[in-house]
Amino acid sequence: MDSHHIDLVQSTFASVVPISDLASRIFYDELFALEPDLRALFADDLTEQRRKLMMMLGAAVNGIGDWESTAPVVRELGSRHVGYGVQPAHFGAVGAALLTTLEKGLGDAFTPAVREAWTECYVLISSEMKDAMLAAGTPEVASV
Repeated sequence: MDSHHIDLVQSTFASVVPISDLASRIFYDELFALEPDLRALFADDLTEQRRKLMMMLGAAVNGIGDWESTAPVVRELGSRHVGYGVQPAHFGAVGAALLTTLEKGLGDAFTPAVREAWTECYVLISSEMKDAMLAAGTPEVASV
């Protein structure tokens, strides 16, 4: 990612942090609307999961400028997701839910340039996670 895209992702994420509870609720509502079967992978109470989502997203976003240091953490997250039943094919819905969440949370600040930067950021993060999942033995089935 170039420095402009990194700045866009980090500055817009800073605007999401104050509404992180709402943003995480929107994210999971969107995800389960897109892929209802994914709901079975999660506990009934999503409170802790929503907190973890925002914490890990924040760590990735804050570390995006030093990807060499951040990538191992993201790969470890991908490896752990194998045990949760996550498949590489799920990442398309996750990315769509993330972009919709940002669009709703940021409103007019979610410009085409911001969408492009976040898309690039998500592709970077999800690629690391999927690579780790595949290395851990998860078959690639209709990966997105």
